[in-house]
Amino acid sequence: MDQRHRSLTRRASLTALAGAALAPTLGRSAQKATAFALIGDRYHNSDYIRTGLSRTVGKELGISIDFCDETKNLNAETLKGYKLLIILRDGMIWPDGYPDENTNAAWVATNRPKLVFDPPTPKPGAKPANWIKPEQGKAVRKFVEDGGSALFLHNVTHVGLTDPDFRHVLGAAYAGHPPIRTFKVKVTNPDHPITKGVKDFIITDEQHYMTYDKDRKNIFLETVNEEGLDYNKQGATAPGGWAYDYGKGRVAYLSPGHLLMVLWNPEYIKLQQNAVKWLMRQPT
Repeated sequence: MDQRHRSLTRRASLTALAGAALAPTLGRSAQKATAFALIGDRYHNSDYIRTGLSRTVGKELGISIDFCDETKNLNAETLKGYKLLIILRDGMIWPDGYPDENTNAAWVATNRPKLVFDPPTPKPGAKPANWIKPEQGKAVRKFVEDGGSALFLHNVTHVGLTDPDFRHVLGAAYAGHPPIRTFKVKVTNPDHPITKGVKDFIITDEQHYMTYDKDRKNIFLETVNEEGLDYNKQGATAPGGWAYDYGKGRVAYLSPGHLLMVLWNPEYIKLQQNAVKWLMRQPT
């Protein structure tokens, strides 16, 4: 067996063992990459997140990132060797299919075709399930307590609804969001290292609301609908970002992130990069 064949065989074995598309990357470079990023869900395409963060955090900060959309790979074994955990995804998986195709980018079109299948496709069960298991929440908690850092983004607060350990690290749980609308991202603590050099900015995005559990002094950012539009009797303003030390590690959360144009907003790029530097204990 030549060297090339041995290499291919080893790579195939790693894929089979992990059962995920990114398993060869995880098996090959877990000790080399700086960050492990769990991304993507039904409503948030993995590709735009990978594209966005590969530029803002990967290329421009020189941070190596292993991206993964397989929730099972968030575990204690996978996290070994990483310094930074990044998560942008919600807490749901849909093992029995979706109730409709409205989250498929090609389907969200002006002229939607009638769905015709012959023979007919059985109607899916269309019920979501929570993916996080107790051991996964404990793994995240231990990772940060032992000195790792976590950058939580956008809809990850949804995961906080279903696991107490994860929620304790994140410091919040999802309370919903209105349809995409325009709002201001307002710096409330200009003295925090993560907001250094950042000005208030306006974006069109999902304005996420959450139940925040920690000391409010840790909040450095708010999202404000300047038209005064309420959401579910929670007002027009929601926490937009916070950070704190957690055990030997650090945690930071930023709520924008539903669109690539949001991830690449110049002021939001500053926030992402400052957050990573602060989490990694580098000067901002």
